[in-house]
Amino acid sequence: NTVMAARMTDAHRRFLQVLMSNGITEGSEARKLHQRCCETDKVYYAHDKLDDFINTINSHLQPLFMQIRKGISEDDGRAHYAVVNLAETEVTKMASDYTEIELELFRKTMDLIILSENGFASSTDILNLADQLKTKKMKKKEAEQVLKVFVEDKWLSEKNGEYTLHTRCIIEMEQYILSNYQDVARKCNICHSLTIQSQVCESCGIGMHLPCVRKYFRGQTEPRCPKCNEFWCCDTP
Repeated sequence: NTVMAARMTDAHRRFLQVLMSNGITEGSEARKLHQRCCETDKVYYAHDKLDDFINTINSHLQPLFMQIRKGISEDDGRAHYAVVNLAETEVTKMASDYTEIELELFRKTMDLIILSENGFASSTDILNLADQLKTKKMKKKEAEQVLKVFVEDKWLSEKNGEYTLHTRCIIEMEQYILSNYQDVARKCNICHSLTIQSQVCESCGIGMHLPCVRKYFRGQTEPRCPKCNEFWCCDTP
């Protein structure tokens, strides 16, 4: 109730504008931005109150079906923040920025990534899809250019010719992925965020992000599953 009653100040508005223009903001940057906005607007600033500050913004965004959401990078476990439009699906959100054929390539790439064993799809496999698109066939050179744009726009990440979903994509499309890939999509047992690259317990099937695995098993001589207590068979990173 206190949060709902809290006034949206210029500091809140400025913070929201920067987050929206960034697309995604890393946690340490969000904390610096929080301080800068409060000091510029001469309102009370407390370094440990970022979540409360964001909750106030979210209470005002609720009628607009928008929300600032927090997610973690699957690479290093760092927190990130993004503004999510709850009224739009992945398709409608991206439709204003990309053509129908580009969206089809993205959806097929997403299929490859989510249905893979390790949360990655090779550029070779993605480019092989280019001439099988229903909208119209796409030349490989053209497809390479489109993939580059998806990386620049932070929908995909690329490392040594392997593609995965960017943290921004995971935050913004979590609900879409969970409802459209119900058989394979899972949330991390530790941080409860959607996990694409994960280790999975061979006994009970729960999944954990690699940074969460690292943190959870740190200092344990015999790693055991946090849910079923069976020996964790995967090599802990």
